Amino acid sequence: MKHTYWLLLIALVTNLTSFLQAQPSTNRVGSASSFQYVSLNPKDPILYEGTHVTYNGQRIKLGPYDLFLDGQLTDEVVAANPYVFNTLQSAVKALKPGSESQPMTLHMAPWVYWVDDPDDPAVREAPMGGTPYGLMIDCPWLFFHGLSKDPAHVVLAANRGQTMGAKGNFTLFRLLGDGIRSEGVTFGNYCNVDLEFPLNPSLGRPKRGSAIVQAQLIHCNGDKLVARKTRFISRLNLCPFVGAKRILFDQCHFESTDDALCGTGLYHACTLDFHSSKPFYSTSGTGAVFLNCDIRVLTHGRQYFTKANGQVGLVDTRIQSAPDIYLGWRDQPPLVLRNYQFGVMQNDHPVSVGVEDPFATIDMSGKPLLDAYRFEHRGEVVYNTYNLLRGDDDWDPQGLKEKVLQAERDLGRPLTGLPVQLTVRPSNLRLETGKDQGRLTASLLRFGGGVTLIDSLTWRVAPDQAHLVRLIVEADGKTCTVLPTQQGDSTETVVVTVSDRTGLEAAAVVTVLPSMLEPPSFIRLPSLSAPKDGVVTLDYALDMTYTDQSLVTWYRCTDASGGGAVPVAVSRHQQPLLNYTLSAGDVGYYLMATIQPAHLRCKPGNPVSVYATAPVSAPSVKADRRRLKTTFSQAATFPQPAVLPGFWTMDVYKAAPSTTATGSSSWYYGEGMDGAAHREGLLQGRSGTLLYTPVGEVSGNMRFNLLVTPFKTAGQGFSVADLFMDVVLQFDNVSLTGYGLRFIRTIKHGNTVDAYLVRYDQGAVTALSQPFTTTCFKPSCRIAVSIIDGVLTAKAWQEGAEAPQTLSVDTTTAPSSPYHSAVFLQAVVPVSRSLGGAGVLYNGGSSTMIDEVELGWD
Repeated sequence: MKHTYWLLLIALVTNLTSFLQAQPSTNRVGSASSFQYVSLNPKDPILYEGTHVTYNGQRIKLGPYDLFLDGQLTDEVVAANPYVFNTLQSAVKALKPGSESQPMTLHMAPWVYWVDDPDDPAVREAPMGGTPYGLMIDCPWLFFHGLSKDPAHVVLAANRGQTMGAKGNFTLFRLLGDGIRSEGVTFGNYCNVDLEFPLNPSLGRPKRGSAIVQAQLIHCNGDKLVARKTRFISRLNLCPFVGAKRILFDQCHFESTDDALCGTGLYHACTLDFHSSKPFYSTSGTGAVFLNCDIRVLTHGRQYFTKANGQVGLVDTRIQSAPDIYLGWRDQPPLVLRNYQFGVMQNDHPVSVGVEDPFATIDMSGKPLLDAYRFEHRGEVVYNTYNLLRGDDDWDPQGLKEKVLQAERDLGRPLTGLPVQLTVRPSNLRLETGKDQGRLTASLLRFGGGVTLIDSLTWRVAPDQAHLVRLIVEADGKTCTVLPTQQGDSTETVVVTVSDRTGLEAAAVVTVLPSMLEPPSFIRLPSLSAPKDGVVTLDYALDMTYTDQSLVTWYRCTDASGGGAVPVAVSRHQQPLLNYTLSAGDVGYYLMATIQPAHLRCKPGNPVSVYATAPVSAPSVKADRRRLKTTFSQAATFPQPAVLPGFWTMDVYKAAPSTTATGSSSWYYGEGMDGAAHREGLLQGRSGTLLYTPVGEVSGNMRFNLLVTPFKTAGQGFSVADLFMDVVLQFDNVSLTGYGLRFIRTIKHGNTVDAYLVRYDQGAVTALSQPFTTTCFKPSCRIAVSIIDGVLTAKAWQEGAEAPQTLSVDTTTAPSSPYHSAVFLQAVVPVSRSLGGAGVLYNGGSSTMIDEVELGWD
């Protein structure tokens, strides 16, 4: 009986203890109040006891290096405990530098913690310009510890980005110091993403705007960083711990568009959603590595990894995309690029990345190099993060050291200290046969940048290029002298490749010139013909057997000796411009041509000038005096700030007539990038003024047609919101007064611009119509602006489509539908105007190619 009694008593006590532990804890705060703590997520409970926090079986004693943050705690509760907080800002003030043995840990209960007040209407701006940060924390060995199995339940948030609540790329954190870690948390910039928080929906918040702007998370400067089971949420310029030397992302999740990921990261067992085509701007050092990751491609065009250069490694990575999506490393990879892959799958099928540029892809299948990333031991695949991250200090954030060393012993081959990158410097040489020689030096690097010893390297060129160079490898194997041996006439590009026994490879591009000759001399001195059929011809003869590649530049001068010379036309693509077509702008000027004799085996010689003996007369001009059409393929693009009849003004962007010219070149003719790739046209830097001043009086009627190709491909046009391009006409190019059509990026959408009619008055701009949201401003776009009998009309549409025939909207009201594929706007303007200028005022950041323009006036 006694035995039964004691058994019942023990069972009662045990059950009572279990019951009490399962209930919300009650703790006495101070001497006269109590607070009953209830975990926000009862399915994943936290027990708060005032001096301790218990979570997942671990009882944590709070103290100077173990702080507790819970947004649902009252001010009275946190006031009673120096290690307990209910706002992120107050907790940050209590942080102190930690160490590897004693990290500074911030334990965080489920909640949404705002790094920056989302309801504050003030625009965030860095005091000295640059990047505005929510919080700047100098705290080595800081640990953001989310007390949740689901990292979506512990959110560190902001909702600001470039032009949306901030001037500059707003960034949640600037974290200084080594050893920073995160686990079980979400870092989110909800500028362009809805914040949903099911544990407490009242803490959710809609995105600030739909237009995708630069909204960043974390900049840092330390080494030995770890993010585990952490979510990184934003879109453009995600920046998850960007700046880290060595960082492990383990079982993390990323959502981003372009220019987003950490270019030094080791991504292990991560999931990534790519909402646009170039998640890295570039990688740096030994690059970024993906091990056993899953990538969702949510775009419908080509998918690349980098916008610029840098190494990427893909191992056992699965990519899901729409059918037939092309996967490449970058859109135009340089010949020196080498990236590495193994076991990559796209839509459950093996895939080779960058098949259009096979030189850039090294398949590690069957190569010893693969051991640096993964190996198999005792039936298990081991991802060799110990080799990748150990550096010189034996860092082992996943605790794999003993397993890897045991595998080394069992397999009988090295699995540590293995390099992942072979480099050669310099990466480009230009060598003249019989005169120059080049020296290439190779280096083997471990992940993170540590140099390792070189045992054997192989240097080579393609067999069909062997006659162009001679390679002399020095005894150490890491240095190679390149001697050019081109006996022909042409300049050739040679790729020198170096590889090691593991499968690593690097390359250098050598431009090999033949032995250069002196520039040819004239056997018939230059002369200019009299105008014939509206054309002046330059004639000369050179003492050579090669094709003429002389550089010819045409000028307008104020006298017969070259006074006041202004360049107006140039030769390009090694084709001398021998025929100059006269226009109304030439009348009254003396023509001058300069020739720098050249062929394919010499550098251009000293310029020789020839002058017309008489100014151009009006009858000599056969071209339509009231029409101008050009692709700028022969236009001189030297700085030309003056406003002169018959000339293009090419200058910096002018926001007001008083803007001072810098003398720097704002415009150039060349090949485009991104949306304008494989095209040539007139390009500006980030901004510029391009205005034409007609000769003679303009009655008022004017037509201005353009074909333009923005670098931006989605329809957003420009780098950030509020940047724009104005197409102006009936314009006073001195006072900046007239009319035009403005295309401007806004925060409404990420794939549109607004278009509206404008009036300029001394540089001040007034809208003449409501903004019309359109998708047409993308490669390529036709624009037609005119003023006929006092009616300003503007149309814009995609190249290849039909021009709009009816007004888009009544310009006195805003359009009802969100955005449209074409633009057709009109407004009545005063008829009696004699201002005849036209052109482009560009302040867009990202470039837009001017393919062709056609201008006509009455």
